[in-house]
Amino acid sequence: MALLESDVPIREVVTTDPEKAKALENDVRTKILDMLAEEEMTIEEIHEELRRRGEEKAETTVRHHVNLLQDAEMVEIARLEEAGGGTRKYYKSNTRVFSYDLPEDSDAALAEVQATTTGELSGLVETMYAGHGDGIEAVAREMKPCEYCGTQHYEEFILRELLNRALIELGESGELEDLR
Repeated sequence: MALLESDVPIREVVTTDPEKAKALENDVRTKILDMLAEEEMTIEEIHEELRRRGEEKAETTVRHHVNLLQDAEMVEIARLEEAGGGTRKYYKSNTRVFSYDLPEDSDAALAEVQATTTGELSGLVETMYAGHGDGIEAVAREMKPCEYCGTQHYEEFILRELLNRALIELGESGELEDLR
């Protein structure tokens, strides 16, 4: 006899590749991404800003963290400058990490919006498959299995990735701000 039986629905979905997941395992790297999302900085500037935020790390450790983020393709060199017989590198994040909790009472406040969004997305997904289903399925067939997952949800991942990219494009173009 079970002491508790419950239907547990999926409430969160995290989509990322394994390299990015490993890079995000360290909160210092998440802070660096946050800093570099706002402005390009050198290792020295990152080191100082981390110190200002209460993170006492050696400059070599900061460089290591930036290199890991760069290897995961979450940070890029934004520009190079000549400086004192050498080259100064400025880094910039190409990745935004959202790490928030919605307020406790937000479910009720957002329920109607969620219902509307679900209906609209259902129509959008239907349209995506009607016009591009073969392409979505072809990409799904070429995907490598997730090393952590027994069940694979390739097409769902592709749809989420497409929606995420579209939101990024709207945000970067300023259209998301204009729509409010």
